Amino acid sequence: MDKLEAMRVYSHVVETRSFARAAEALGLPRSSVSRTVKDLETWLGVQLLQRTTRKLSVTADGQSYYVESKKILREISVLESSFPGRSGQPSGRFKVGMPQSLARHCILPGIAEFIQRYPELELILCSSDRVVDLIQEGFDCVIRTGTIEDSTTLVARQIARFRWSVLASPQYISQYGRPMALEDLQKHHAVGYLTHKTGRTTEWLFGDEGKEITVRMKEILIVDDTDAYIQAGLQGLGLIRVASYLVSAYLETGQLVACLENHAVEMPLSLVYPQSRHTSPAVRAFYDWSKTTLEMPNRLVSHFLILT
Repeated sequence: MDKLEAMRVYSHVVETRSFARAAEALGLPRSSVSRTVKDLETWLGVQLLQRTTRKLSVTADGQSYYVESKKILREISVLESSFPGRSGQPSGRFKVGMPQSLARHCILPGIAEFIQRYPELELILCSSDRVVDLIQEGFDCVIRTGTIEDSTTLVARQIARFRWSVLASPQYISQYGRPMALEDLQKHHAVGYLTHKTGRTTEWLFGDEGKEITVRMKEILIVDDTDAYIQAGLQGLGLIRVASYLVSAYLETGQLVACLENHAVEMPLSLVYPQSRHTSPAVRAFYDWSKTTLEMPNRLVSHFLILT
């Protein structure tokens, strides 16, 4: 049995949750994929997958084997691409994740250029606001906001910095006034953003003379979608607090007005990927492209986003 090929086949089955879809992606007969996984289970002496007529699930042993296999396959791919005899051109499956709002407003408008530049890559772009487990879920890299806590198994390379801006519509300001100091917030109300991870709405974080201050706003409406959140702010339903890279057009047209900018907190935007002795060409290429893309005029507003 070719163990490396078996790892590759098995990884595709886990990622697609289907023998048929894995076979299609690999260009192999479904029977060959099924036989490879069965032979692998026999060789290892454990059950990797649980099969029913409707569902394919991964056992605990199967998940552990998948994670370690991905590490090995990634190392081999990076090692091979580093030799002069290879072009070093990124190729193969490349799975990247990022927040939905960032994908929609900043990355997807220019992704065709990346695809055209690296035609040998099979790009899988997953946009979700939940925090994914890179290694467990087979991501090559993700874009994340804020400080990355896990520095033992992950590498974070900063792409840019952005601000969390408090915004109000002219309609809201004419009715309730514009908050000029943090103390003014107690006289105002906000649109709440529900975080499913905690089941609560997010608190607002501000900077004040070198200290961080959190404020729990009075919320008149709660939503769980970024676009709905911004739309509620545009309609004057309350103050909103949004990443600056999402609202450039509304600020330029005056549909939204920035408030309390002297208390705005800056956050890093980073490309995060598993630690390895070598960085894959695909990750390097995506880092360079995404950094350049975020620096492009009209993609992000320069006076609200400080790039490094």
